[in-house]
Amino acid sequence: MMKNFKITKYTFLLIVALIATIGCERDLTDEVVPATFPNTPDIFTDAPVGLTDEFFDSFDPALGANTQGFGTDENEAFEGNVSIRIDVPGPNDPDGTFIGGIFKDRGEGRNLTQYDALTFYAKGSITAAIGTVGFGVDFEDGNFPASRNNIQLTTGWKKYIIPIPNASKLVQEKGMFLFSAGSYDVLQDDNPFDGDSFSDNIGFTFWLDEIRFETLGTNLTTGAQILGAQDQTVEAFTGSEIEIPNCTQSFSLGSGENITLDVAPAYFDYNVNPSVAQVVDGVVIVGQEGATTITATIDNVLAQGSLEVISNGAFPVPDDPTQPQNEVISIFSDFYTNAVNPNFTPGFGGSTTIATIQQISGNNVAEYANNNFTGINFDNSPVDASAMDFMNVDILVPNDVTSIEFQIRDIGANQMLETNQFTGFPEGDDADYRFTPTNLTPGQWNRVPIPLAGSLATQRDNIGAIILVGGPNFILDNIYFYID
Repeated sequence: MMKNFKITKYTFLLIVALIATIGCERDLTDEVVPATFPNTPDIFTDAPVGLTDEFFDSFDPALGANTQGFGTDENEAFEGNVSIRIDVPGPNDPDGTFIGGIFKDRGEGRNLTQYDALTFYAKGSITAAIGTVGFGVDFEDGNFPASRNNIQLTTGWKKYIIPIPNASKLVQEKGMFLFSAGSYDVLQDDNPFDGDSFSDNIGFTFWLDEIRFETLGTNLTTGAQILGAQDQTVEAFTGSEIEIPNCTQSFSLGSGENITLDVAPAYFDYNVNPSVAQVVDGVVIVGQEGATTITATIDNVLAQGSLEVISNGAFPVPDDPTQPQNEVISIFSDFYTNAVNPNFTPGFGGSTTIATIQQISGNNVAEYANNNFTGINFDNSPVDASAMDFMNVDILVPNDVTSIEFQIRDIGANQMLETNQFTGFPEGDDADYRFTPTNLTPGQWNRVPIPLAGSLATQRDNIGAIILVGGPNFILDNIYFYID
């Protein structure tokens, strides 16, 4: 599953204890595997190439993906006799509100090091847009996704280009193609300039043909970014793994078109002091105490943005909770059986938060960086905490934390979206309690009891979210409701 952590473009200093031991062992001395895999360029011509007949793997229907609109069409083709036809659902389609997925190589993967672009032809039933097109996602452990957003279609066939950011990395790639598309605002008026046009959100159809990797020799890198071009500082502990988000690469194509791709951090080459940190597949692994500033290059272009890593040595482990399991409803704790599957990245509009789950000595913690506001949603499974008295949360904060407000929300029944996001809290049908801990001790775990007070005192049978405001940097563990 693909995940995006957005950072707004203003200057800030990111200082947060990002915690984790290495979840799976990474051998930092492994040499590159020799490029001995097939270099087949074609993905789909009149038929899938090296993908088998069942070549489309859909995104998860539980997240709203529609699996009914994908097929082939013998009446439309740019070249040959067959194309891929994709019927994009409308916003109220009961089978799902968007369509998307991947084409996956069914062998051991392909050596793409000789190519510099993914190309394809496409046309639409209307002049709509495909939300995302790219490659490098294989639903396994692929480290090299790259994608281009909002590709504008015409009603005639047109060639589109997705440059490969750093082909030398793609010695065994299985993720041949990916796309995602939803309904599009379409003008319902013959003259959109006469002042009385209107729009409606509807579905549409588009076709794909002649999908392949090519060597064009005309793509020029014009810029790159890591961390959204921000210069950030991170305090961490030995064994921490830190993702490098918001990576892009900009190109000038041979056609004169200028485009920007979202690219995986693994495509970049990094300059770093190896005694303090190393970067493996785009993930920073923190070493011994000290400091280093990490910069990145791609295609010999220095990326905007940098990450200063300050290692503080060994990580303090939180104490085990003391309440018995039968007096607890656990949201996030390795000590108890959790009652829900919490969603720590609900994607609230305007949020600048980077939230990740890290692991240390087998114990998971939730880390937050640059938080203005975000939420922990309960995966469409509100809990009945009517018999509970308090919510516990363990908090680890650095020295720069000002205040963290916790908002515990009883949302009323049936107010959660399938995407684990909220439509809002209908007036008169929700209750909450807002609490800001005081006297938090930096650098160590603080166990904070939060009473289920305020309007929650009489309505806490459908608690569905915990909203987090401020910080901006902190780490959480052992979140649970309990009987006093």
